Amino acid sequence: MTNLTHKFKVGQTVDLIPSTSRSAASGHYEIVSLRPAEGESPQYRIKSRSESHERVAAESDLILSAHRNFDD
Repeated sequence: MTNLTHKFKVGQTVDLIPSTSRSAASGHYEIVSLRPAEGESPQYRIKSRSESHERVAAESDLILSAHRNFDD
């Protein structure tokens, strides 16, 4: 088992890379919690203000947002 480190931290603002294979709100997401890796990619629980639910995303599907934090 490999020990993968997470690139992002709880509270950081990220953007979900658009994909035709999923329907997701556009805009910024907050990292809510760190999840164990699945395969070679660390996982995150993320939350958008425009959605009522949280979602799980792979690190490879996220990029750091230009916003400093989710409250901006």
